[in-house]
Amino acid sequence: MSEHTSSRWIPIESNPDVLNQWANAAGLVKSQSQFHDVYGLDDTLLSLIPQPAKAVILLFPITERLEEKRKEEDARIVSEGQHPIDPTVFWIKQTIENACGTIALLHALVNSDVTLAPHSALARFVDECRDKSPEERAKLLETTPLFANIHAEAASAGQTAAPSIEQDTNLHFTCFVQAPNPPREEGLTSDSERLLELDGRRVAPVDRGECTDLLRDVAKYVKENYVANTSSMHFSMLALAPPEH
Repeated sequence: MSEHTSSRWIPIESNPDVLNQWANAAGLVKSQSQFHDVYGLDDTLLSLIPQPAKAVILLFPITERLEEKRKEEDARIVSEGQHPIDPTVFWIKQTIENACGTIALLHALVNSDVTLAPHSALARFVDECRDKSPEERAKLLETTPLFANIHAEAASAGQTAAPSIEQDTNLHFTCFVQAPNPPREEGLTSDSERLLELDGRRVAPVDRGECTDLLRDVAKYVKENYVANTSSMHFSMLALAPPEH
C-alpha cells in the first residue's frame, strides 16, 4: 500500500532542518522564510528569532490534564461559541494518525504571507482546497499523492530514528498564527489582530485573544496553559520567520 493511502503516517521530528526540508520540498521559497528553533520562552531567547515571526509550531506532550482541558474547551465552543474567527483562515481536520506535524506545517505555511513556488505541491493543494470544508480537506490530504514522498523523506531525515508507522506517539503538534479580527458588525473594519491556535484534533480554530506580537504572545500563552499543566519537559517550539543572513 502506498503511504498516501494509509491512515497512519510516520511522525516527523520537531527539528528546524526536518521542517525546512519538508517545507522547501513542498514549495516554500526559502530565501524569504524558514523555521527556527525557539530555545526558550523568555525575552532574551525570543529576541534571537529574526522578525517578524509569521507562525509558531509547538510540539507538546499529551497528558491527562491537557486532554481534559481540550475536551472541556471543545465542548464549550460547540455549546457557547467563541470570538469570531476570520473566515479566510485555512484549517484542516486531522483524520490521519501521526500526521499532526504535516497538518501543523500546512496551517503555518498556508496562513502566513509566505511565498509559495507556482505549481508546487503546496500551491496545488491550497488551490484544490479552496472551496472545501475542513473535513473535505482532510479527505483530500488522505488521498493526494502530493505530499507522500515529501513526508516520507522528511520523516526519515531526523537526528533520531523515525518511529515505525505502527508506533503511536504521545507528543502532538499544534500551530499558532496571527489573523485579522473579523468585524462584529457589517460595514465595520477592525485593525486589531487575534492569536489563533490551529490544531486538527480540535472542533475548530481556537481564538486565544488579542495579538500584538505573535512570538511573545505565543510564548506567554504556552507558558501559562501548556507548560504550567504538566511536569514533562518534552516541549519544542519552532518559529517561521525570515532566514538568518
